[in-house]
Amino acid sequence: MDAEIIAVGSEMLSGGRVDTNSLFLTGELNNLGVEVVTKCVIGDDRERLADAVHRAFARSAIVILSGGLGPTEDDITREAVAQALDRRLVYRAEIAEALARRFAQARRQMAEVNKRQAFLIEGAALLPNDRGTAPGQWVEESGRVVMLLPGPPYELKAMFERQCLPRLARMVPHQAIRTLFLRVAGMAESDLDQLVAPVYKKYENPVTTILAANSDIQIHLRARCATEAQADALLAEVAGPMELLLGDRLYSRNGDPLEVVVGDLLRKQRATVSVAESCTGGMLGERFTAAAGSSDYFLGGFITYTNAMKVELLGVPPEMLAEFGAVSREIAEAMALGARRRTGSTYALAVTGVAGPDSGGESAPVGTAYVAIADASGTQVVHRRFLSDRTRVRVFTTQMALDLLRRRIKVG
Repeated sequence: MDAEIIAVGSEMLSGGRVDTNSLFLTGELNNLGVEVVTKCVIGDDRERLADAVHRAFARSAIVILSGGLGPTEDDITREAVAQALDRRLVYRAEIAEALARRFAQARRQMAEVNKRQAFLIEGAALLPNDRGTAPGQWVEESGRVVMLLPGPPYELKAMFERQCLPRLARMVPHQAIRTLFLRVAGMAESDLDQLVAPVYKKYENPVTTILAANSDIQIHLRARCATEAQADALLAEVAGPMELLLGDRLYSRNGDPLEVVVGDLLRKQRATVSVAESCTGGMLGERFTAAAGSSDYFLGGFITYTNAMKVELLGVPPEMLAEFGAVSREIAEAMALGARRRTGSTYALAVTGVAGPDSGGESAPVGTAYVAIADASGTQVVHRRFLSDRTRVRVFTTQMALDLLRRRIKVG
């Protein structure tokens, strides 16, 4: 059974608002075995909203609208849904009286405009709202349902859990939806797809989605079966061959980001790490400390943006900087050795590069990055050139550094 979610309100189209309601509703629907196939945001335009509801109701069994149930003229959800379903709006005096009593309890006089909230779509069931003034509505037709829910999350969540979930449980066939999140480092999206496509193209269920962001590739496998055990078995059937193909490029099977995976490896080894950063300006240290409990293994770091700081804080020889330049294999190695020497950490990572937009010269063009790691067994330096903007080059570089540490720990 499929569902669609429509968030209503022009304010939701501004850059400062996030539709958290749809995330909550998606999770609750998935727990019932309902697949959310479409989400959209419609501004305060009655014709556009009516058209969106009409199309959604024609193709999906469940349509949920959030917002637009207030008393003002721009709250047009009731009118738009009634138009889409070709039903009348019916004034219910008892709803208006209940609203008036609610205002009276707060020692306020209800404005005349609040009576707009007493209009119910013909044939709809009222969904009481004990946390606000906007009642919700439940409209069924030919085995399909449209839900009108208030926009404030505090009100929506309570109404959905108390009023909607019990109704949905009676109409939704039992189905289990399970998702597996694989995360991969060190591969381009196109290379990964070419590698694993022969596996996932054999299956319509589970559905495979490949997502790429900042040198981190995610494979989402989503299975729909009668039981959770069947869904888990199907996911294992598809994921197994993929994992063999990916090898050590696969770093997470539960969706954990690379900094969490690396932190767990350090914790198990009872090892510590320090960092020395130039072009990333503290971003690598921030990723380590973003993981809860990182004080177990992260000692700290050095942001040595200038040559003088590299010399003073890390002990990089000035003659080496003069000979090789700050963005070089040799300086990255010297920075890592200096960070480990100054902190006593098990591992030390060092980063130097040219994030842009200005060129670093012929020997170090924009996008050049060197990452070095030092431990008791010696040093290792990797070099890449990323063809992207300044911000992404810096993020790519931190990902490369974390992956280098992950591989070093696994080998050790």
